[in-house]
Amino acid sequence: MATEILMPALSPTMEEGTLAKWLVKEGDTVQAGDLLAEIETDKATMEFEAVEEGVIGKILVPEGTEGVKVNTAIAIIGEAGEDMSASPATAAPTPTASASAAPAPVANAVPTAATPTPAPAAPKADGARVFASPLARRIAAEKGIDLTQVKGTGPHGRIVKADVEGGKAPAASAPAATAAPAPSAVALPTSLGADQIKKIYEGRAFEEVALDGMRKTVAARLTEAKQTIPHFYLRRDIRIDNLLAFRGQLNAQLAARDVKLSVNDFIIKACALALQEVPDANAVWAGDRILKLKPSDVAVAVAIEGGLFTPVLKDADQKSLSRLSSEMKDLAARARSKKLAPHEYQGGSFAVSNLGMFGVDNFDAVINPPHGAILAVGAGVKKPVVSEDGAVQVATVMSVTLSVDHRAIDGALGAELLAAIVRNLENPMAMLA
Repeated sequence: MATEILMPALSPTMEEGTLAKWLVKEGDTVQAGDLLAEIETDKATMEFEAVEEGVIGKILVPEGTEGVKVNTAIAIIGEAGEDMSASPATAAPTPTASASAAPAPVANAVPTAATPTPAPAAPKADGARVFASPLARRIAAEKGIDLTQVKGTGPHGRIVKADVEGGKAPAASAPAATAAPAPSAVALPTSLGADQIKKIYEGRAFEEVALDGMRKTVAARLTEAKQTIPHFYLRRDIRIDNLLAFRGQLNAQLAARDVKLSVNDFIIKACALALQEVPDANAVWAGDRILKLKPSDVAVAVAIEGGLFTPVLKDADQKSLSRLSSEMKDLAARARSKKLAPHEYQGGSFAVSNLGMFGVDNFDAVINPPHGAILAVGAGVKKPVVSEDGAVQVATVMSVTLSVDHRAIDGALGAELLAAIVRNLENPMAMLA
């Protein structure tokens, strides 16, 4: 009997994807476990396997189609010789190909300027509500028109642009004995839409770059982070001369094993141990509660073309520096080729973002929800410092900033966590004890 092959959910948060490539064609016989297609999620390209044997009777969604919703029928499979042309799946509309498809909505995205959220309706003097478009409100505010006195001609009596465009503010009158009516609400300003912004640059050369799934997701999540997470920032300078000397000794001893530790490997280890030393800070905000994690699962930002990944090193406190180094190199390489599985870049309570290799002295990183904190790491720079005995000497100093979600971690607790990170990095041999 003919059955539908549905668009799979390849991660817990996947709502739609791109059917990047079919690996079979109509008429092909497949067995359970055979590869059928390559599916692009917002951050990875994954292969989709058949779960039963049969013949591919009809492909409903062509390769290259974007915005295919999870559980949408993408093909029909049946027995050899079976007529699959009359399957109910063929009657359902299929998504249009990527060349003509409208951009699909991104999960957790905020409303864009092209489709602004309607402004709240202004109250009428008698307690009723006035329904008006945002543009009508703005014109009314500019002209001093009281919307409670305007009759709307739009759908369901909504006040639209034409109702206020030719209106004038009422002439001043003698003070009335009764209380003046409540002032009408003014719509909050909205961001300019894409077409409005493009008009600003008419006559100037520019390239228009369409957003792919990853860029849309990055934009939506960072907007969500800055709008919903109450960030606070803690800054420290760390003297890393001991760390650099110790790293040199270890790399000399590990050269025969083709292992080369980076400063970032030490930072990951220091953060993982600090989360165990300050367990209350190993926390994430979960809407109406806080989750305190037991393991130290540390995410590390990896820049790739068009976006970034944050692969997670799980149980990082329990792993040796050489193992952390090896795992990080593997995760970073597969991140750049978009071959990470969702479980490899989801989860964790804490993240590290290191721009020191780009010569950045210091910066503030944005928390990647639902993480409780992220450490922004700058470059190690030689600076004059005052020693405990008052002498001035030159030291290599690395500036770090800890961005913290105040809902999950209070200021003193965040300071305690950062102090533990600093202590581990300034005394690197103790991390091996």
